[in-house]
Amino acid sequence: MLRKNRLYLSRVIGMVAAAGVLSNTFAQTGAPLSAEESDPVNLGWMTGFPPPPDKLIMQPESDFFSFPKLRWTVCHIRELMPTKEVSKGIGAPVPLAYALDSEIDFVTFTPIGSEERMSWRESLSKNYTDGILIIHKGSVVYERYFGALNEKGKHAAMSMTKSLTGLLAEILVVEGQLDDKAMVESIVPELKGSAFGKATVRQVMDMTTALDYSEDYSDPEADIWIYSKAASPLPKPKEYEGPNGYFEYIQTVTQNGSHGDVFGYKTINTDALGWIISRITGKDLATLLSERIWSRMGAEQDGYMTVDAKGTPFAGGGLSAGLRDLGRIGLLMLNGGEISSNRLFPAPVVDNIQAGGDKAAFAKAGYKTLSGGSYRSMWWVLHNKHGAFAARGVHGQTIYVDPTAEMVIVRFASFPTAGNARIDPTSLPAYQAVAEYLMEKCNRNDSGEPSAAAYGLPPAAEP
Repeated sequence: MLRKNRLYLSRVIGMVAAAGVLSNTFAQTGAPLSAEESDPVNLGWMTGFPPPPDKLIMQPESDFFSFPKLRWTVCHIRELMPTKEVSKGIGAPVPLAYALDSEIDFVTFTPIGSEERMSWRESLSKNYTDGILIIHKGSVVYERYFGALNEKGKHAAMSMTKSLTGLLAEILVVEGQLDDKAMVESIVPELKGSAFGKATVRQVMDMTTALDYSEDYSDPEADIWIYSKAASPLPKPKEYEGPNGYFEYIQTVTQNGSHGDVFGYKTINTDALGWIISRITGKDLATLLSERIWSRMGAEQDGYMTVDAKGTPFAGGGLSAGLRDLGRIGLLMLNGGEISSNRLFPAPVVDNIQAGGDKAAFAKAGYKTLSGGSYRSMWWVLHNKHGAFAARGVHGQTIYVDPTAEMVIVRFASFPTAGNARIDPTSLPAYQAVAEYLMEKCNRNDSGEPSAAAYGLPPAAEP
């Protein structure tokens, strides 16, 4: 039960787990169920009045973020955890334009490390996709939903939340409200003496802080478990004497090494940044996200963020939202802060992010599928030939922005294991292939578009 509790807490707070978090389980029981076999609708989770005991996913059970229950949970976070609304306001949504292209299903690519071709449609099942949206030149060209998600539903964004926190910080920097060269302790005095105190705001934003903090999920004494207990919004045992909430915990983290030398992907950086943002603006993160972005971008639905026991929104992974609304976030990034002819923030915000961070510091972290990349303001910058950059979250979440192709891809997924290193080989080449297909299509003569078959793209099996 202790192991289950640890697994549950780590997922609930949205931490980035190691790629093999569940590998031991799968090694013992064989390969995980396929996307079709683990479809939450087919498995009947939470159906019936009431659901039968073997179909329940609920508190206080500790396994609702274990696979395959995970596939239902990511679409129903608010039913399991306390949350705070990210309001879209009372205005009418601004509809997205549509120009659907069924030929995208037949686009093929070669996965990293493989010699066999795979179709776009096949990749959706391979990556346990729950929702996928492609926007090209301002119009939705592809949109599909699977499992527990539909167009009215919301899905956990996981660590894509970090990128929205980083975006808000970058906006404040460009607007002159936040000095990214300032020491953190000068803005949040409570962090003086902690690892964050002598770090600059920029080092926090780019995760080049030197923290004595371990996220080794295989180590029962790792810091992640202390953090998990502090962050949990659930009632704590009477004997508990540790920190309560995100802000209390990060005050206890000590420094190990020199800030600025190495990129280290650790969620507590985003908690610190959330505190900095709130101290500068006087508003919690969910409220600020609503006021600066959500209520002004023509959103269809409110979002929501999980909170700790003190009501602090989880800056590092707490957002749940609709697929199309994250598509609108992608359009904002693609168009330099504009959407539907409305400017929400200055163009240099996106310019700064797209330029990327310290490549040398990033290289030391050893991300094999992101070789040559960097990290800036909590966005992943690929530095590929299309200048792509992305928000990414565990279990396969992404907002992928390709400026050259004028394309945005948003994917919600519930891959059995957390780390994206398992999914990148069948994702990154697929995004590039779709981008190239869309660009090529634009260059063809409108009078006679060949079919997918004419380009040697075989039809894919049903997902």
